[in-house]
Amino acid sequence: MPQIYLPAEDSYLLSKVLGKEIPKLVKKNEHLQFLEIGSGSGILLETAKKSGIKREHIFGADINQEAVEHCKNLDFNCIYSNLFENVNGKYDIIVFNPPYLPEDSREPADSQLATTGGLQGSEIINKFLKQAENYLEKDGRIFLLISSLTKNINWREYHKKLLGKEKLFFEELFVWELKK
Repeated sequence: MPQIYLPAEDSYLLSKVLGKEIPKLVKKNEHLQFLEIGSGSGILLETAKKSGIKREHIFGADINQEAVEHCKNLDFNCIYSNLFENVNGKYDIIVFNPPYLPEDSREPADSQLATTGGLQGSEIINKFLKQAENYLEKDGRIFLLISSLTKNINWREYHKKLLGKEKLFFEELFVWELKK
């Protein structure tokens, strides 16, 4: 059974960016609907709550049933879903810290679910970006974390704005805000 993805540099960078951006959005709309795809440990669900989004408006989804149960134990609405497969409704904020690394045969199979985004690292991201359009409110935003190692992202018709980055010893991480 896969382990819950524990917070690392990517999670902390995305949490820091959300902690700055969400309060600005809450000032404009105190009823923001928040969805995190791949909620893992729940760190970003907690960030959303601490940043002013009401708990009843915070939703999580994960492909790992253990992560779903963990987030439910933290008192968040969380469902089992492969990306948007079991998600209903539209959201003002959709967050995704995806598996973004290119496939590496040396990586243990049990950690690949959380880290490997396909041969080029972008395959899951590209599916997410295509599906997200149907779940994003008209003026909604996507916050997406990617790596400098991720290749060939299809940004579709999204307008991108870089909100954060962090250089690590073997890669650089980026947090993008996307809007239609």
